[in-house]
Formats: sequence, C-alpha cells, structure tokens
Amino acid sequence: QVQLVESGGGLVQAGGSLRLSCAASVRTFTFYLLAWFRRAPGKEREFVASISRNGGVTNYADSVEGRFTISRDDAKRTVYLQMNSLKPEDTAVYYCAADPISMSTPHYWGQGTQVTVSS
Repeated sequence: QVQLVESGGGLVQAGGSLRLSCAASVRTFTFYLLAWFRRAPGKEREFVASISRNGGVTNYADSVEGRFTISRDDAKRTVYLQMNSLKPEDTAVYYCAADPISMSTPHYWGQGTQVTVSS
C-alpha cells in the first residue's frame, strides 16, 4: 500500500510561483513512476507532468511545458512540482499519483491540494 500526501498549495497572483510536494510512505519509492494531475472546477482531471523511476525522463502537458518542472528526491521519497509563471487557468486541485508500471491508469493517488491563481 502506498500513501501519498500533497502539500504546498495555496493562493498566488498571476505570474507568481508555487512548489508542490508529495511525500510517499513506501520503502520501494524508486520502483514507482510518479506524476501530477489536476482537476479544474467543472472539468475532468487532466495530466500535468510525469517522471520516470530514475528521474531521467519527464513529460509535460502542452499547457504547462516550459513553466512547470517535475522532480523527485528518492532519499526523501518525495516528488515535487515547481510551478512558475502561473496563470488563472492553472487554478485546480492538484493530485500526485504513483504506479509501478504505467501512468495511463495510476494505482495510487493523493488527496489533492488546492492551487488558486488570481488575476
């Protein structure tokens, strides 16, 4: 069983930055692919970014490419999402996810953290 706990959300003005963290309670942290998803009000959940087991490969949604950076610290069993140049359309609940095989249907999810970007 993997438990994921997000933190770092909040209210920020457009153009500002936030860093989200997601701590995992699992010894075999390096076995897992990790990702961030988000759900905006009235919309379906969407993929934001993912990172490979060794951190060497990252992928981003077109909407955040160049503004967001995903990273992982295996010693701390934590995945991060650095969000810069935030826009009002980035407002959403952000979820981290983990899976040992594929991010197409992640097996483990955090409870989410709210990010609100004011214009």
